[in-house]
Amino acid sequence: MYSSSPFVVSVVLLLSLPFIFLFAPRILPPKTLPAIPEPDEADDLALFRRATLASVEAAGGGAGVRRRLSSPPKIAFMFLINSDIAFAPVWERFFHGHERLFNVYVHADPVAELVLPPTKSFRGRFIPAKATQRASPTLIAAARRLLAAALLDDPANAFFALISQHCIPLHSFRYVYHALISDPGVPSPAAPLHRRHRSFIQIVADDPVLRNRYIARGDNAMLPEVPFERFRVGSQFFVLARRHALLVVRDRRLWKKFRMPCLKKMESSCYPEEHYFPTLLDMQDPDGCTRYSLTRVNWTDSVDGHPHTYLPAEISGDLILDLRLSNSTYSYLFARKFSPDCLNPLLHIADNVIFKD
Repeated sequence: MYSSSPFVVSVVLLLSLPFIFLFAPRILPPKTLPAIPEPDEADDLALFRRATLASVEAAGGGAGVRRRLSSPPKIAFMFLINSDIAFAPVWERFFHGHERLFNVYVHADPVAELVLPPTKSFRGRFIPAKATQRASPTLIAAARRLLAAALLDDPANAFFALISQHCIPLHSFRYVYHALISDPGVPSPAAPLHRRHRSFIQIVADDPVLRNRYIARGDNAMLPEVPFERFRVGSQFFVLARRHALLVVRDRRLWKKFRMPCLKKMESSCYPEEHYFPTLLDMQDPDGCTRYSLTRVNWTDSVDGHPHTYLPAEISGDLILDLRLSNSTYSYLFARKFSPDCLNPLLHIADNVIFKD
């Protein structure tokens, strides 16, 4: 009786193997963070193809070119949000009187509970959105969605500024527009006398924790498309020239690496939205980027990966002047992160400080 026990145990284990493989993934904790759902990816690819084809047709002499020739260059302000745009009244003052020079696009996380009704410039400007979360490529996908929507919507969009609900402008619209449009740019390879706009995006190659961020998906997960020496980091918030916006929505090669979910044990090093854009642009057109951001962020007392959040007691004219200061040739044009209850103090100094050139 007892001699048959090992045999019986072996048979039971053998028969149970299919059940182990079937149910183990549901019982054991996952090794990676959540990935982008395949239906979302399929929707995005269709959107990006439409944006690419529309841009190619416009460049080939379609109706889009005639529209661009009859319209001055515009700035596409792309709001990536997961809560109310509390500073909409500040942005309305910023936009007022310049309706021919800008467009607004909003990507709102579908699970976000938005309470405030959209103000004039934001009404009807919400694009089809997908869920977003930290430590995942969903934030990259959302930014690409905004770029595609802006490319499709208006061929006159020349610059694409990514903004959060916690951002405010630091200058008047006239100042911001002139700073972007009058940038000297870089010579075009095809026509050296013609100059192309540059993108304002931070690109850093020597961050002390870059290695940890690089291996967040696994030691060799980024190879061969992205060797470590080409991996970059930068601010999530940028202002892209149109050709770079198109480059982003056309990309498939690097995206297949950056869309991979991070390992759960590397969650604290997983910030895909800070890596994809600087890496892609540094690989494709390093001379066409300024390598610095136009959005000021205070990291002196960051908490859990979030920058300093300004409170009402900190709002003053001196703070605005200080936030504008930059080591580059340009003043900072935007700043974050401000708590929603800063609205009234900001409105109080809007005309006399923020929008006074």
